[in-house]
Amino acid sequence: MTSNSETGSLHHLRQTYHTSLQDFISSSRAFEVLDTVPVNKREAGRPAKLYVLDSSFNPPTRAHLDIAKSALLQHDDTSSIRLLLLLATQNADKPPKPASFEDRLVMMRIFAEDIQAALSQARLNNDNNAQRDQQSTPTVDIGVTKLPYFIDKAAAISTSNFYPGSLEQILLIGYDTLVRIFDTKYYPPEHTLQPLCQFFSKHRLRVTFRADSDWGRREDQELFLRNLAQGAREHDGGKREWAERIELVEGAKPGEEAVSSTKARNAAINKDANALEKLVTSDICDWVISQRLYGLKYIAIVHVGRCAFPDGISIDNCRTSSTEEGGITMISKPRGYDNVPTTPRSIMQFKD
Repeated sequence: MTSNSETGSLHHLRQTYHTSLQDFISSSRAFEVLDTVPVNKREAGRPAKLYVLDSSFNPPTRAHLDIAKSALLQHDDTSSIRLLLLLATQNADKPPKPASFEDRLVMMRIFAEDIQAALSQARLNNDNNAQRDQQSTPTVDIGVTKLPYFIDKAAAISTSNFYPGSLEQILLIGYDTLVRIFDTKYYPPEHTLQPLCQFFSKHRLRVTFRADSDWGRREDQELFLRNLAQGAREHDGGKREWAERIELVEGAKPGEEAVSSTKARNAAINKDANALEKLVTSDICDWVISQRLYGLKYIAIVHVGRCAFPDGISIDNCRTSSTEEGGITMISKPRGYDNVPTTPRSIMQFKD
């Protein structure tokens, strides 16, 4: 449980992130590390591998934690590795929506500490002689980028001067992201996989199986990699040898309930703290609830069958009612605003 003093410290941190983020956005820089955990490890040193967890962190979930933990626990010597939590201020597929980037950065900081605590606990469980200290866990960086595409992000990280240019990056992704990476629509103007050549010449992918039925059985997901190795993507410019740079690893077991940021947001919207804490760590749960990050904030009055929302807001953020008055559908009218006059197609914003 987060104490009042810790919450105050997080509010101060949020303001610091706001200032840093505004400076970054107004600059010409494409990538920047805004924070490091622990803070005394800010200087990168000479790690040999950089694990990159690139996500919207909206919010970070226990699934993200498992992905990071399983990758980092492979290494007994953590001095040669580092983890980057990367937030893109522009996403190729998803428009921005609550929570704010500043709140996400705060959650990323909490999450970085959660990762280190989980790694320390895992090592203690596996080794009775292990010491619970910062030396036994890898350094975690919190970074931001303006670039939407992963190959451009990787190049920006390599040339940032924060990390050694020769550093091998290992991108931690789910199977759904692997499919998008090999979708030629993301590589204009030729729309081939040729742009992936430079990435796979230096870096790797660590891909977590998706257990949900939308992505097929495990055998179907393994077939994707086998087909690549057998030349099935050569007509798109793909290379057989890329399959050797991709590792498929266990995720949720079949039958286990899937964990997602969408489910976490819905739990927060529904004020279901018990459901939320099953999806995110306890400290992130505290921050989400205390700041009401995903609470009802918008009301939209729209014509039936048509809807217009402010940028980044969708009907998913609203509770709906079936009330119709003169051909107008009322959406998410908060308690206390029942008598507020409304007009067709008007949009108003309220704090829940």
